[in-house]
Amino acid sequence: MVPEGYMQDSAGRLVPRDKVKPQELMVNDLVEERFDKARTLRVDLKGFRDETFELIYTALALITEQYGTTYGGQKGNITLTSFDGRKRITIAMGDSISFGPELQAAKSLIDSCLERWSEGADANLKVIVTDAFEVGKEGKIRTDKILGLRRLNIEDEEWQRAMLAISDSIRIDATKAYIRFHERDRSEDDFRQVPLDIARA
Repeated sequence: MVPEGYMQDSAGRLVPRDKVKPQELMVNDLVEERFDKARTLRVDLKGFRDETFELIYTALALITEQYGTTYGGQKGNITLTSFDGRKRITIAMGDSISFGPELQAAKSLIDSCLERWSEGADANLKVIVTDAFEVGKEGKIRTDKILGLRRLNIEDEEWQRAMLAISDSIRIDATKAYIRFHERDRSEDDFRQVPLDIARA
């Protein structure tokens, strides 16, 4: 707890508030005030999201009830559109993916392929494969690039075994529901997403 009349600096030292430079006080007070506002907005946004999920799932339950059945819960993507066709709410289910030990077997098989192809292999292919297995800044393998290797049309038995190993290595850690809002001015226009993150607002 910081005593009244003092401020704590980044090194953990207590500094009398009247000894802090006016410009540093101004910046500190601005940051603190904006952070308080950001925390409030985050709570409001979470509440809005949770309320929207609840309302949508309640509506789906009421609709399915009319047909003598029940809504089975959060299983797939859902799209609700306004009567005029200009507003749309989508709930999309997204999987969080990781890779099991089979991925190491895939890497070994791919390395073997590249070694066999070393004399005639396309240099671009080597870059694509090497880049896919590099660890990103967060210390994680690039999931999209690993999965992208399976789209390469390479008719080679060892390569195909490597792709099978990648498929077998996939683990679905969790499924998360995302909610998105889209709108358009006219029914013939393309939908544009309503940004709810501060960077795109």
